[in-house]
Amino acid sequence: MPSKAPTGKKLVIVESPAKSKTIAKYLGEGFIVEASIGHIRDLPQPSELPADLKKTSVGKFAVDIDNDFKPYYVVSPDKRKKVTELKAALKDADALYLATDGDREGEAIAWHLLEVLKPKVPVYRMTFGEITKEAIHRAMDNLRDVDQDLVDAQETRRVLDRLYGYEISPVLWRKVARGLSAGRVQSVVTRMVVDRERERMAFKSAAYWDLTGQFGADSGTAASFKAKLASVDGSKVASGRDFNDAGELTSRSVVHLNQELATALADGLQDADFRVRSVDTKPYTRRPAAPFTTSTLQQEAGRKLRFTSKSTMQVAQRLYENGYITYMRTDSSALSNEAVTAARRQASELYGPEYVPQSPRVYTGKAANAQEAHEAIRPAGDSFRTPAQVAKQLSGDEFRLYELIWKRTVASQMADAKGSTATIRLGAVTVGGAAAGRDTEFSASGTVITFPGFLAAYEEGKDESRDDESEEARRLPNVAKDDALTATEIVAVGHETSPPPRYTEASLTAELEKRGIGRPSTYASTISTIQDRGYVRKQGSALVPSWIAFSVIRLLEQHFHDYVDYEFTADMEADLDKIANGQAAGPAWLKHFYFGEDSEPGLLSIVNNLGEIDAREINSIPVTDGITLRVGKFGPYLESSVPTVDPKTGEVVESARANVPEDLAPDELTAAKAIELMETAAPEERVLGADPHTGHTVVAKNGRYGAYVTEIIPEMTEEQLSNQPVEYYKNGKPKPPKKPVKAKPRTGSLFASMSVDSVSLDEALQLMSLPRVLGQDTEGNPITVQNGRFGPYLKKGTDSRSIGSEEEIFTITLEQALEIYSQPKQRGARSAVAPLAEFGQDPVSEKNIVVKEGRFGPYITDGVTNITVPRSTAIEELTRERAVELLAEKRAKGPVKRTTTARKAPARKTAAKK
Repeated sequence: MPSKAPTGKKLVIVESPAKSKTIAKYLGEGFIVEASIGHIRDLPQPSELPADLKKTSVGKFAVDIDNDFKPYYVVSPDKRKKVTELKAALKDADALYLATDGDREGEAIAWHLLEVLKPKVPVYRMTFGEITKEAIHRAMDNLRDVDQDLVDAQETRRVLDRLYGYEISPVLWRKVARGLSAGRVQSVVTRMVVDRERERMAFKSAAYWDLTGQFGADSGTAASFKAKLASVDGSKVASGRDFNDAGELTSRSVVHLNQELATALADGLQDADFRVRSVDTKPYTRRPAAPFTTSTLQQEAGRKLRFTSKSTMQVAQRLYENGYITYMRTDSSALSNEAVTAARRQASELYGPEYVPQSPRVYTGKAANAQEAHEAIRPAGDSFRTPAQVAKQLSGDEFRLYELIWKRTVASQMADAKGSTATIRLGAVTVGGAAAGRDTEFSASGTVITFPGFLAAYEEGKDESRDDESEEARRLPNVAKDDALTATEIVAVGHETSPPPRYTEASLTAELEKRGIGRPSTYASTISTIQDRGYVRKQGSALVPSWIAFSVIRLLEQHFHDYVDYEFTADMEADLDKIANGQAAGPAWLKHFYFGEDSEPGLLSIVNNLGEIDAREINSIPVTDGITLRVGKFGPYLESSVPTVDPKTGEVVESARANVPEDLAPDELTAAKAIELMETAAPEERVLGADPHTGHTVVAKNGRYGAYVTEIIPEMTEEQLSNQPVEYYKNGKPKPPKKPVKAKPRTGSLFASMSVDSVSLDEALQLMSLPRVLGQDTEGNPITVQNGRFGPYLKKGTDSRSIGSEEEIFTITLEQALEIYSQPKQRGARSAVAPLAEFGQDPVSEKNIVVKEGRFGPYITDGVTNITVPRSTAIEELTRERAVELLAEKRAKGPVKRTTTARKAPARKTAAKK
């Protein structure tokens, strides 16, 4: 067969369509740039495997556990069209350049493309850390092969996560609740949040007092300053950091002031003679923070911009793909020589040559699992664009994040901030009163910056701390030892120790990196996952665990301890890094993990030897004597362990229960709060009486979605069952009696003004009678009124109209309804609302892009293509570029295949009359 004639075309495959045009422009003629849009294949669900594989060693995980854990990959259904397009493009190419991202995930995508496309032309691996002309040309000069070690590392992680999730998650389904999931990193991260909440729940506050005063020199030439009591009779005054979480002092050498003693000291110092006892001045030097890694960028964007970790990465992705910053998934804080030169040059131009040190600063990674695979996150290019130069090209969030990255990068190559820190100690002996003759010493500290250095460009943020007593940036007066001072406003101040602060996304990210748990590049998705799964919710910026998270972590700690152990997880991460570095083999490591070795049991052995797990015990948390919190099918509730006795009959009935408010954090459920909830709990069920027409008992209940009324339909008696009509087979024999269809009881939600303990039988019967028929319009269409999820409304066929209040349901007349229907169609109150956001014309459809509120949440549309706004993205965070990208991805997937029509065809045929 003759060889293919050269075409002069070269196919370049990247991951995202957003960067393909820019790269094509930089590469010039002869290069065709296509996007794979992420992974093209993955492990299928075991249920999707071919029938002949389901009963083999591949069937359980879509991984051949008996053959070196070889994965069974399939092309994703939504990528088949894309694969066909790539194969067609490859036919006309003389060479293939795999230009996916340079991390493990990108390396794996490149390998999968190689495996699926099976190219017969030369193949080159091309990587770049930024999308600039210089970087693309440098990448073309440094082509390589696919790194099989990185591919093996990613594949090992993928298989490991499948084994972990598929073996442990079913245990959670059986013992806690259906639909829960366990994950190698997500379960450990959830445990960290739960552990912090446990610390807060166990915390006991301690009270302590101190004194503050305002002081000035007798000469009156110096400004007054504030000082705090430091010692009494030579012993340090206890502060918050001198107490442990049990409220106990940790040192015997400190003096613990109570209110009585503190007040007596304050009274005794009102007329005391204060003098300066010492003045200590030390030089102050502060170094700039290193350039951003993935982890530190998420932390700082959370502190300063209030971005979630996920939105930070989404905005950074867009900045990278459009050529504004370098690759945003990196563990390295190192800068290239070109970047160092650019940062130093820009700092000198903007702030002056004295703001740049003589030698460039060199940074190395400090994280437990840091790798120097990439450069730090910085502005793209061999010379940086200032925020002002890009302001008109970026959306609000993009500009704010670019500015943060630019400032941090430039500051990292600037000079140290310099100044001095002064500490003044002053004292006096109390005069008169209950505390007469006590020697007291006050202290004041302040830092004065004489040369701002890098602070002129940037200052790093801080996470919340319960013992934050940092020195203020203030100038103290010029006083000398033995100078007399005048004291004013000496007051006793009471304090209470604080529990450890809850994690925020920023502080949790910092702790994960410190412990070496997981990969920084996956922190954002992991934190988002534990929120989506209902294990953690946000209260302000704090991360609060749900009660179901307590149950899950308790089960894992008791029966899968190693798999949620912090050190074990960090060691596992280090082992996976060895595979990436070619120091270990993935199949051997997976075999040890799953099957175990010698005295070390593997995951399979642990799962097969769990023994009995008491689900009730796992889902129970004692709150106080006689009250236990239980995690039930419909959420958490309190239950009394003391049997409840019916006062009328004297019989022991079901234990009293009380719902736990959804917004009540676990550490807020104190013994006192639990007792209050039990005492004020509305009755679970209240019998209202019998329906005079049916005789059925009507009850009011508190349900998961609110209070409602319903009727109790009694079971059929034996006599009624025996009187059921008998059906016969064609041969004349009687068919077995069918199980009677259970009648559906009428129900009705209580109005907002009603409650279980106050609703009457008549009101209940009215509620259960809904919808209420008002009459017909002139064309004979019936009009009804009813209550719905979004309030009361009228209904005529498919035409619904909202009405004012719930009470109007029983008072509105047909004439009033006809008047409402005579008005122009507003599609209810909801459609009259303006779009949630507008982003101008779409570059493909040339139609306006808007964000609307839909039945299942907000969605983006150009009138042709619709895509739901991701749950992790707030409407305020959505940008035009992201909206265009989401619509493009939806178009690339093609229309959703519908199969319902094919199923309905036979039904229509059988319904036809013969």
